[in-house]
Amino acid sequence: MHRYRVIFAGAVLTAVFAFFILAWLPQRQLSAVVPMDQLQPYTPDQAAGRAVYISNGCLYCHSQQVRDPSFGSDQARGWGRPSYPEDYRYDEPHLLGTMRTGPDLTNIGVRQPSRAWHYAHLYEPRALVPGSVMPSFRFLFLVEPQAEPGDEVVELPPGTVPAGQVVVATADARHLVDYLLSLNRNYPRADARAGGGMDH
Repeated sequence: MHRYRVIFAGAVLTAVFAFFILAWLPQRQLSAVVPMDQLQPYTPDQAAGRAVYISNGCLYCHSQQVRDPSFGSDQARGWGRPSYPEDYRYDEPHLLGTMRTGPDLTNIGVRQPSRAWHYAHLYEPRALVPGSVMPSFRFLFLVEPQAEPGDEVVELPPGTVPAGQVVVATADARHLVDYLLSLNRNYPRADARAGGGMDH
């Protein structure tokens, strides 16, 4: 009986220690993180686009964390400065990603600020990036005989759309592009730790 008490006590202490190290301590460290002035909360349209991003699994092929130069060539690829904890102050859940089938999107709003490009890329990726393995997200668009007032018509290369038809962005497509264009973490960090990046 005494042995079971020891095992139980050891299990409880292990769980408490793990909680302290893996949950309480990081939460205490990060609770004091203050976002930089340039970082603003998402607008309702951007937040809706973030939900579309999550629901369509974009985070499975794209990361949102630029590594420090000592960990890789992210900056040499033009993806921006290393990521910092405060870059994610308004992100819940965080969309750091686990792999890079496609490029990192931390600063895609700066690297590619054209709405027209994003619409065309979502509708037919290979029309803009030959050899891309990204799936087409055509279900985020409507193919109509003509556009209605207020519609955002997608500009596509000839032959991509049936003759006499136009491709129109749905609300989900518009919101997704709003979110992608909001991704800008390329502003300089003002504090004394500006020389380093986020620990990965």
